[in-house]
Amino acid sequence: MSLQRPVGSDHQLARLLQIGVVLEEVVEARADQHAQLTDEVTDPELRDMLDEAVEESAEHRDRLESLIDELDAETVPFEEIQTLVAAQYETDRDTDGVLYDQLANEETAYKFYDDLIGAIRASDVEFGVDRDRLIETLSEIREEEADGVEDVTRLMEDRE
Repeated sequence: MSLQRPVGSDHQLARLLQIGVVLEEVVEARADQHAQLTDEVTDPELRDMLDEAVEESAEHRDRLESLIDELDAETVPFEEIQTLVAAQYETDRDTDGVLYDQLANEETAYKFYDDLIGAIRASDVEFGVDRDRLIETLSEIREEEADGVEDVTRLMEDRE
């Protein structure tokens, strides 16, 4: 399954949306772990950014799951992803490490949604979900990820 080619079916679209759900779950779990493990969370700006990232990812996941529900497909349970993230979680505990990790997460999510929107637009398949609403939802999520990149970048610049 590639985002380099047009989306060819409801099944493929559902799998791609599930990847988005997993991506959001990873971002949510990592931001939550950073908030719990990092000594720097006493910094109110950093704490607010991490809390907002957790809330935003949960909201994005809900929106993606709603689209998947219309396609009549299953999602990966959040607990499974959280366990995987916890097992592999090894992050810097300094502020720069948290910010770079958060920036990478936001950029990865932005790129994924940008590629997915392109693959949907390049497709001439009729999906089981309204194409305009699908693209609108994904575009809104992509823009929120872009805002997240800007927020993290601004916070990094303020600390230089």
